[in-house]
Amino acid sequence: MRTAYDRAEATLASLIAALVMILVGILPALAQEPLPSWNDTAAKSRIMDFVKATVTEGGEGYVAPEDRIAVFDNDGTLWTEQPYYPQLGFMLDRVKTLAPQHPEWKTKEPFKSILNGDLKGLAKGGEMGIMELGTATHAGMTTDQFSKIVTDWFATATHPKTGKLYTDMTYLPMRELLEYLRANGFKTYIVSGGGVEFMRPVSERLYGIPPEQVVGSTIATEYAIVGDVPVLKRLPKIDFVDDGRGKPVGINKFIGRKPIFVAGNSDGDYEMMRWVTAAKGPGFAMLVHHTDADREYAYDRQSAFGKLDKALNEAERRNWLVVDMKTDWKKIFAFEQ
Repeated sequence: MRTAYDRAEATLASLIAALVMILVGILPALAQEPLPSWNDTAAKSRIMDFVKATVTEGGEGYVAPEDRIAVFDNDGTLWTEQPYYPQLGFMLDRVKTLAPQHPEWKTKEPFKSILNGDLKGLAKGGEMGIMELGTATHAGMTTDQFSKIVTDWFATATHPKTGKLYTDMTYLPMRELLEYLRANGFKTYIVSGGGVEFMRPVSERLYGIPPEQVVGSTIATEYAIVGDVPVLKRLPKIDFVDDGRGKPVGINKFIGRKPIFVAGNSDGDYEMMRWVTAAKGPGFAMLVHHTDADREYAYDRQSAFGKLDKALNEAERRNWLVVDMKTDWKKIFAFEQ
């Protein structure tokens, strides 16, 4: 028969065990500072101050959870876009794969330049050349087939400078920012000029953003029956370009709520940032400025990819935060030592 002393000792042991369990759960949260890959600069403080204001009930900057919408550009904002967009890298590889089926490409631009390894020649084709390249390499298949091709490509495709998988070339500080916003009740979206079905196969794994929260450029698609099986076929025709003026349109069309937080890195994000920060009430915009030639790339006004000129000129007077990658980020990529 247990004595009173035994019962007291057992109770004390249970209390100690419960306390340990509580501390095990609390201490890691206390130890993990927000945005650990960001330096303690004004940029980090401004972001955290804004988020704190949005979640402080009764405060002037409070925003109800359902209106805490944050949108992020992808190329140059969440992953690298130099020396060319990852989707362009995908197109280049697709041309080489499909070339045996198209002997006419040996003498037809922009395919001729690609097959000859002449990226400068490809650039001469301008936007129309890229559009033709996109329809030739992205159409003529079902949506499921395209998704598998993209998924397989990401499994092996590597960045031309680092040799790392493209999926490793995401910016660690921005992934932390996405997590930080979600931890504070924000719903996060990608709003990019890139192809929506190119980003969706990897967006959840890379950024924690599910496919239905990815807005991007689209190719025309139609319902069809193939061998008595209903499919969605991708057509050689551009349906919607989600860049520049198209970004606010895409947000309104596919999200249906005006964001209060927007992140971009180029003039292609200018209209989206103007629209978000012109609204009454809280609105925060930030530009990722590529200033670190050693750890990544340094470029802005003259770049063929991710040109940042007009938005950079107006950032200060519009109170947009310009994040200096070299100064504000401790690490750029997770693989850095």
